Amino acid sequence: MEKNQEIALTRMRKSVEKLGGSAGEYGDPTLMRFLIARSMDSDKAAKMFVQWQKWRAKLVPLGFIPDSDVPDELEARKIYLQGLSKNGYPVMIVKGSKHFPSKDQLQFKKYVVHVLDKTIASSFKGGEIGNEKLIGILDLQQITYKNIDARALITGFQFLQAYYPERLAKCFILNMPRFFVSVWRMVSYFLEKATLEKIVIVSNEDERREFIKEIGEDALPEEYGGWTKLVAIQNVVLIQLED
Repeated sequence: MEKNQEIALTRMRKSVEKLGGSAGEYGDPTLMRFLIARSMDSDKAAKMFVQWQKWRAKLVPLGFIPDSDVPDELEARKIYLQGLSKNGYPVMIVKGSKHFPSKDQLQFKKYVVHVLDKTIASSFKGGEIGNEKLIGILDLQQITYKNIDARALITGFQFLQAYYPERLAKCFILNMPRFFVSVWRMVSYFLEKATLEKIVIVSNEDERREFIKEIGEDALPEEYGGWTKLVAIQNVVLIQLED
């Protein structure tokens, strides 16, 4: 680790304590995510970290969201967890045509946490290191106006930005229909530049080949050019989530 990173980490830990938080149980890789997200500004990173701790304590008091807290969202079977990409990132697929705006926003927010936590945990080899990332695939095949939910997209990306800094390796958007372009333009307004730079809209065959090459056929279902079957996230059992 470079000297300036060590200094920034030391300053961040002290700043976290001044703000009433605690970074003692977290390793450097976890804190570095917050520092990177705040351009290595120790005070801003500490503020973000403490806000994250308070948010987790309130929304995720058990440390994870059990299936029983998000039954309606799981019933839709709209999110799939497909193993690891070539770079070792867990691959999560969202089927837009199976999503409908939620009547229970608290349950939806918990569902976002449930999905992100479980996806990240699926890449753990033993314990968590703290710098694990994920790849998201948003498939908009066969979506209709009834499936459009800008609020849900904004919530998902804002959670990633505010509470899962540097967890997103890349997000691929597939099969975007023309009528969705204006929706995406609105959603993009709420995204940080660093997030937008990780989003790839796959719109031609060359980009599709690059998408398959980057993720790997072992992690992609057959319908996306790979060799595997779709696996609903609730059918994936992770021992780590119960520890």
